[in-house]
Amino acid sequence: MSERKVLTSVDVGRCALKLAISSSRIEEQTLRQNLSKNDIIAVAVDFGGEFTQSIVKIVERAVVASQRQNLITETHISAGAVAGAVHEALSQVVNKAIGFNVGGKIGIARYGEHLCVAVYMGIGVLNLNELAVGLAHRCLPQEL
Repeated sequence: MSERKVLTSVDVGRCALKLAISSSRIEEQTLRQNLSKNDIIAVAVDFGGEFTQSIVKIVERAVVASQRQNLITETHISAGAVAGAVHEALSQVVNKAIGFNVGGKIGIARYGEHLCVAVYMGIGVLNLNELAVGLAHRCLPQEL
């Protein structure tokens, strides 16, 4: 019988990024099912709109989706960890995105105490898009 590998924050971040770059709901659901076999809880959230006006909505949607999928509990500590990680990931792309329309997906993955958020987005006007990725990690006790 082989032992399961203990995953690190880098491994969990990779899972969140894979989820964020998934191109369809079917691919996303398949990935989530495969991750759950390794005790990784994951969720993805689509978003779009003018970047500055969308920040609060993006954070809120990520927190609500995380709660609905039992990735976190409904405590302010858990919600704060997700919100903080989303905010950090967004802050990594703000210089490219400010003043432009954005559209993309957030991937959130949790394994034990590791919580990772990846943001993948297109930035621009019409079909003249730039791409950006942000990635953040938080530690959250397993019971939260």
